[in-house]
Amino acid sequence: MKNNWKKNIVLFLASQTISLFGSSLVQYAIMWYITLQTQSGVMMTISIICGFVPTFFLSPFAGVWADRYNRKLLIVMADFLIAAATFILAIIFLIGYREIWLLFAMSAVRALGSAVQTPAVGALIPQIVPEDKLTKVNGANGSIQALVMLLSPMASGYLLSITTMENIFFIDVVTAAIAIIVLLVFLKIPAHSKAREKQSVSYFEDLKKGYVYIINHGYIKRFFIFIGIFFLLASPASFLTPLQVTRSFGDEVWRLTAIEVGFSVGMILGGVLMFYWGGFKNRIHTMTLSFLVIGTCTFTFGIIRSFWPYAAVMGAYGLSLPLFNTPATVLLQENVEGDYLGRVFGVLSMLSSSLMPLGMLFFGPLADIVKIEWLLIPTGILTFIQAFFLIGSRVLVEVGKPKSEKSS
Repeated sequence: MKNNWKKNIVLFLASQTISLFGSSLVQYAIMWYITLQTQSGVMMTISIICGFVPTFFLSPFAGVWADRYNRKLLIVMADFLIAAATFILAIIFLIGYREIWLLFAMSAVRALGSAVQTPAVGALIPQIVPEDKLTKVNGANGSIQALVMLLSPMASGYLLSITTMENIFFIDVVTAAIAIIVLLVFLKIPAHSKAREKQSVSYFEDLKKGYVYIINHGYIKRFFIFIGIFFLLASPASFLTPLQVTRSFGDEVWRLTAIEVGFSVGMILGGVLMFYWGGFKNRIHTMTLSFLVIGTCTFTFGIIRSFWPYAAVMGAYGLSLPLFNTPATVLLQENVEGDYLGRVFGVLSMLSSSLMPLGMLFFGPLADIVKIEWLLIPTGILTFIQAFFLIGSRVLVEVGKPKSEKSS
């Protein structure tokens, strides 16, 4: 199967790119609609929680599904769920019912689809791609996603100015349908070995075995602890910067578009950098560099008083994320046994979907009491400090080494 890996990965990434573009249009439209209509940290927090909490509850189960069943079909089913929900919402908006709570509900449904997709995609890529090409493929995927994230806010901002929300929803339905057709008709990937076998243990026994696997591998536990702390600290910079811009610089849509463009351009450059450079030989060293840059950028968000320098720092923030995402993903793909990849990525998705909303339960309401800048400065300092704890972990530094350098 991996003899045709280039064709398969191109088809797979093409389907995901098409689907992501439509989803991003809706994501930005919802985020900006709520931001501009309410300018409330509490309302933003509710939206964020609706977009993450369902993922938290479903991810452990979705991880087991990704190990037990055909991963391609799981991705198709998730795309179909999101498309169907979006179509229904478009009809409701079309007949004139436009309550904010409907957008919260849409965020929750999309989160359920994401919960199924994330572990399935993370486990499917190493099923297609040779191990020595994983960094390049994940780096390229990061650049492609960043390019979509560059184009989608501009497209979403333009569409919001000339058309209605329901028309943007319909675009997402069409792109999801195209992605599903590409996966079903053109991408020929057999199910992985465990999915082809008759399951010898119960579903919950599989779930338990996944957690036992994580507990018995100390590097995974430690890795998840560091990532969990990072998610908590990153929540203000990730979710409150659009609100900060509307309060500190102005509530024009073009300003929100500009910071998203700056972020996406940075992400593209970071993905290209990882594609050609690949990071340091030790993946933990690359993640440490990312933590240092992210911490510095977050701190800088809190002290900048001019908009365009702020947008430039947002670009640097975006550039640093592939230096975190790519080595973190590849580290797990290289070191976790294939039959457990879905469950491990499921737990990772659960952490990301729970800890950021938990952070926003604190930071969101606080943003209505104090300046957002006062939240960004300390979280930036703490992220910077966390980098030194990461590189000081012998267990993680050892697992981050290339296989040729690891202790036998």
